[in-house]
Amino acid sequence: MRPQDVVIILDLISMKLSNNEDNKPSDLQNNGSYQNKNIAYSLKMSEAEVSESLRRSEFAGLIADIKTKKINQKAFLAFLLNGLKYVFPTHPGALVRGVPTAHSAMPLAKSIISDELYVWENPAGEVRGQSIVPLYHTVPDIVENNKKLYELLALVDAIRTGTARIVNIATQELEKRILSV
Repeated sequence: MRPQDVVIILDLISMKLSNNEDNKPSDLQNNGSYQNKNIAYSLKMSEAEVSESLRRSEFAGLIADIKTKKINQKAFLAFLLNGLKYVFPTHPGALVRGVPTAHSAMPLAKSIISDELYVWENPAGEVRGQSIVPLYHTVPDIVENNKKLYELLALVDAIRTGTARIVNIATQELEKRILSV
């Protein structure tokens, strides 16, 4: 597994969540936005990276079928909750300007009050906080156009960096989102 594998699966989930809200059919094969080239474009990755990532995720059992991009929701959730912080750890770094993440971003920002802000470093960011290394270097740039993906990535960062209380709230939010698609 590589960090971008998590980002790609979260992107697939965000697309399914958006389709569910819009009452669009969730059949991945009939929706062009689920094609590798469209995923690559939206995540600012190469098509080869997306294809290799999907193969790795299928091998790991996180994706049930590459063609339909069906996600093994329970396995992916178990990986996020039990393994992610050990496989892709991060710790708050220097104060930088950036995009809020973890408990500093929605949906956790409305229920967690903290003087410590965590951000993905980005010169265009409007918030100053401790830097958190994103799972993939394009994350700070891509989240402004995809609210659902932004929330999922922020929740994942809360799992990677949070206290027991924050992790518990983030877990509940991730379960709601991932198991509903």
